[in-house]
Amino acid sequence: MTAVRPGMTEQAGGGPKRVLRLAGITKRFGPLLANDAISLDLHEGEVLALLGENGAGKTTLMNILFGHYMADEGYVEAFGRRLAPASPKAALAAGIGMVHQHFTLADNLSVLDNVVVGTESLWRPWSDRGAGRRRLLELGTRFGLKVDPDAQVASLSVGERQRVEILKALYRDARILILDEPTAVLTPQESAGLFETLRRLTADGLAVVFISHKMHEVFSASDTVAVLRGGRLVATRRTAETDRAELAELMVGRAVKPPTSAPMAAGEPVLALSGVTVRSEDGRALLDRLDLTILRHQVIGIAGVSGNGQAALAELVSGLVAPESGTVTLLNAPVEGADPAGMVRRGVARIPEDRHATGLVGGMAVWENLIAERYRDPAFSRFGVLRRGVARRHAEEVIRAFDVRGAGPDTRTQLLSGGNMQKLILGRTLAHGPHLILASQPTRGLDIGAVSYVHGRLLEARAAGAGVLLISEDLDEILALSDMLAVIHHGRLTPLMPRESVSIQQLGLLMAGQWEGVLDGAPHGARETVS
Repeated sequence: MTAVRPGMTEQAGGGPKRVLRLAGITKRFGPLLANDAISLDLHEGEVLALLGENGAGKTTLMNILFGHYMADEGYVEAFGRRLAPASPKAALAAGIGMVHQHFTLADNLSVLDNVVVGTESLWRPWSDRGAGRRRLLELGTRFGLKVDPDAQVASLSVGERQRVEILKALYRDARILILDEPTAVLTPQESAGLFETLRRLTADGLAVVFISHKMHEVFSASDTVAVLRGGRLVATRRTAETDRAELAELMVGRAVKPPTSAPMAAGEPVLALSGVTVRSEDGRALLDRLDLTILRHQVIGIAGVSGNGQAALAELVSGLVAPESGTVTLLNAPVEGADPAGMVRRGVARIPEDRHATGLVGGMAVWENLIAERYRDPAFSRFGVLRRGVARRHAEEVIRAFDVRGAGPDTRTQLLSGGNMQKLILGRTLAHGPHLILASQPTRGLDIGAVSYVHGRLLEARAAGAGVLLISEDLDEILALSDMLAVIHHGRLTPLMPRESVSIQQLGLLMAGQWEGVLDGAPHGARETVS
């Protein structure tokens, strides 16, 4: 519990006033027990971090708190009053605000319009924009969330958009703020700015609940940590009185030892990009004169804020797009045009960014997904006839080798958890000994146990002789796995840097386009500030 600070209310018995209580929350979806009698308290000025594996019940619990779901048992109490169940309107009226991981802003409207929409009566003949502007500016100054009220949201950076989302909640007099994966798309500097904002908010008495998979965020921002496992609350800890190892073990029910990337001599080139430019349909440069070489026994990490060319780079390496200019060389032979099937045949395997949309077909069986990229191979097809028995036996081997839980060859893939879907993709990726692995956001949304598993498998492939292109917005992941790394910004790539030579702070500056002064010794064109 946080200390009572000036402006806070002390409850009977000492300590800050309790502002939120979740009492015996139970929620079932058919036979699945998503939340099992969970009870939690939140106090004025407190930051509570909510941790747990995928499927632990975190999102369900927050949806009940905000009124999206109705609990089967238990109740939510805010500021001493029970909330009407399944009523977002009641949650908002009680002072509860929620900032989702994927922002809910209208790009074509101004900041002011986005903030005030829905706060004025439809029967009011005019909008008091002057009062709204003054209140918005006052909130921005008070909490360090300054944003131009007249700026169009489409013109804002990701960090600025998040400020607008928080201002929307504060404008509606939120006294409890729920943040879902709040730094997923922020640079380290923007994340640090968010944490400073949280300190200002909690100093003013606001209480915060945030969901995160990133341990360093928990220790940077929270006062208390609540750990869910299998739908149950297994522990609540004061952040200052625990450590990463204990929290990881509480989350997964066993000790988690992250794999280590041992030094290894790199081999011959697997992939070389030289002066590659890729443009969008409207002529915008998605990749701008990009140079990159990946060697065997090497992990190359590409860091950057989402939307700076990572998707185009992944599509290029997958063979889905062809460059407008420049050359692509794979295993010392040129790559001509867009040919995804040809890239697979030549030993390129991929872990797509979105396992649901492009990684797997949910309605297809496990065995069908595992051979989807190779169904014409002689191993699985003869004289145009699919060898289903061979494919099912292959699926059984992959399920066993990659510990895909809850799956059989004929299981519909959509029934698997996110972590087990990713294991399935790993099995498809690694089963045929690829020369090059494209790993795009390979652990996005995964819990610490699944992250450790994925990282271990990628490092095993590196040791076996594959080159790995790791595209990730998680800097912990980039620094844990990469031998060399680069930063992509507006389609341009910095020179490769040894991971031990660059700090988190420097990466953050590079991700924001501030290349001048950071890349000492880099070519002149790479040192300038990128606009």
